[in-house]
Amino acid sequence: KVRLGWHDSGTYDKNINDWPERGGANGSLRFDVELKHGANAGLVNALKLMQPIKDKYPSITYADLFQLASATAIEEAGGPKIPMKYGRVDVTGPEQCPPEGKLPDAGPSAPADHLRLVFYRMGLDDKEIVALSGAHTLGRSRPERSGWGKPETKYTKNGPGAPGGQSWTAEWLKFDNSYFKEIKEKRDQDLLVLPTDAALFEDPAFKVYAEKYAADEEAFFKDYAEAHAKLSSLGAKFDPAEVSVSISSTVYQERAALQDSHWMISAAREPENP
Repeated sequence: KVRLGWHDSGTYDKNINDWPERGGANGSLRFDVELKHGANAGLVNALKLMQPIKDKYPSITYADLFQLASATAIEEAGGPKIPMKYGRVDVTGPEQCPPEGKLPDAGPSAPADHLRLVFYRMGLDDKEIVALSGAHTLGRSRPERSGWGKPETKYTKNGPGAPGGQSWTAEWLKFDNSYFKEIKEKRDQDLLVLPTDAALFEDPAFKVYAEKYAADEEAFFKDYAEAHAKLSSLGAKFDPAEVSVSISSTVYQERAALQDSHWMISAAREPENP
């Protein structure tokens, strides 16, 4: 699940040195107190889908599993291969969860400023903000969960998975650069454009990268893969501290299980809110 991995790591604060107080990819999103944060609406369903895999391979941490699922979903949807590393340590209890309000809001009064406030806190820059926004090429938003989007469109009325919601792209199970093309043109009222999406072509610094990615899918894939890999490790504590990109046989087994699971094709690519 792309969003599950992102929301676990996206609480990171570069200004805090101590682990796990600094937030980030530490598996804290498995606890109810964090799952109930407004930005995490619907993610309990993704966690339920992954729990049997965790039970089958208990040696992998939740922190690694969330990031593995996220990278695998991107690759299986036709996106770039993410240069991942593994060995993240899990937090042990809900008291170690970050406070609410660390994740982006879809409709702030000043969208570009808000994106920078949130992502700069994580140590990410303008290029990485725009590249990561391109993951909205996958999935759909459900108004009953996030308050954004239409209940149903011609692209979502037949699923797959539970029908309904509004997608950002017509082929919302395919990872490509169509998100940037659609946001730029705004031709189709059945496709979602959030204030934070529109900001990518309205803010002069963001627009440089958004225009580039709309015109050059290869450039988008390259920058996206690098930004996703960076995001996936934010705030993480690795054991051992230096982990090779070459992963263990257990993680390979996990990856195979994810690729073979039905949810990787349908539910895993379906963000329920922005």
